[in-house]
Amino acid sequence: MLRVEPRLSDEDLLDRFQCAAFGYFLETVNPENGLVADTSRPNWPASIAVVGFALSCYPVGVERGWMTRDAAVKLTLAALRFFWNSRQGNGDDVTGHKGFYYHFLDIRTGLRTWRCELSMVDTALLMAGVLVAGTYFTGDNDEETEVRELAEVLYRRVDWRWAQGSKSTLRQGWKPKSGFLRYGWEGYNEATMLYVLAMASPEKPASDDSYAGWTATYRWENIYGYDVLYGGPLFMHQFSHAWIDFDGIRDAFMREKNSDYFENSRRATYLHRDYARHNPSGYDGYGEGLWGLSAGDGPGNFRAKIERRPRKFSGYAARGAPFGPDDGTIAPWSYLASLPFAPEICLPALRHLRERHPEVVDSFRVPSGFNPTLANRRKFGPSGWISDAHYGLDQGIVVLMIENHRSRLIWDLMRSSPHIRRGLCKAGFSGGWLSQPADPKDRAE
Repeated sequence: MLRVEPRLSDEDLLDRFQCAAFGYFLETVNPENGLVADTSRPNWPASIAVVGFALSCYPVGVERGWMTRDAAVKLTLAALRFFWNSRQGNGDDVTGHKGFYYHFLDIRTGLRTWRCELSMVDTALLMAGVLVAGTYFTGDNDEETEVRELAEVLYRRVDWRWAQGSKSTLRQGWKPKSGFLRYGWEGYNEATMLYVLAMASPEKPASDDSYAGWTATYRWENIYGYDVLYGGPLFMHQFSHAWIDFDGIRDAFMREKNSDYFENSRRATYLHRDYARHNPSGYDGYGEGLWGLSAGDGPGNFRAKIERRPRKFSGYAARGAPFGPDDGTIAPWSYLASLPFAPEICLPALRHLRERHPEVVDSFRVPSGFNPTLANRRKFGPSGWISDAHYGLDQGIVVLMIENHRSRLIWDLMRSSPHIRRGLCKAGFSGGWLSQPADPKDRAE
């Protein structure tokens, strides 16, 4: 007789996916220096942004019983000590410059690799994790005291004003031989955390007009009946939200639109669902239960004719809706990363994925992407192409957003961070929880 697995409750389902995602960090961390691999592929460098996610995930692991507090402190201290003691400068054989760090680092030596850029936004994601650690580990023992002290000095060392490169907005990156990259931040994206931290710095803040300079490049659109601040890939609507609860707080832009960034992310999530319903390019599988485009792995750069239609596929890319690019590749982790905004459509999509494409999530750890349009073609299986790698950014956002949906742990921690509050206020945010005392014990019942 065929044995049918009992249907998991929503809580059990989320617990399994969250625990599986959390496991990525314990499997890919170098315990000697706290660096975490960008992806599960062998011989891959560490990503400073992934370290930021890891530092934020360790408190979740402690609270969920997936690691001890002592183990979390050890890994956290390994990372903080490494970044504090690593070599800074504008030459070779360094890890960072002006308090910023290179995007990719050799996971053993911690030195710059792939001739990559000094990354402003990835440093911001790293610092978000640093501040989570400094806020969570409140014990009076030597180790947790050192966590707090290192978190503070690491954040204070970042020279955000230098990163503007004499412009009103922050630059995206810098290289030692060619200087700042030619482009800055244009349009809404994941950079909100970057600007909040840059504005908040007690010692080297960005200029007071930098955030307004960025928001001046926003695109407000009406798509499928939704008034939305446009950002094509879903990760743009998720990453900063992993640390900051934007529900009910507004800056000048959102006050004018009578909205907020949490509501905007909710609408963006629905927009992706409706884009899949319309399915303008006719990709297989798209619909009510299968949607979600974001940055992630792809089947590779090639062309193929499928059902008499020419198709062009891509490798790793930032896919977006509705203006593209889109090659039929779904980012299945998007459902979990958008869970706090729209659980009523994200949970059904997750269940649809398990029922229709069980091989995509057979271990409860979501891959970077899969493409059902390639089902049973080019030696692919019934679900088409499935990424053979897991990415730390994907796993990190899954852990944090499931936790915010379940307990609000990270949101509540960061509400109590004076740096986050100061940065939001300097950027012009007001209302909501910003009107309440920082310490929960001081709030009126």
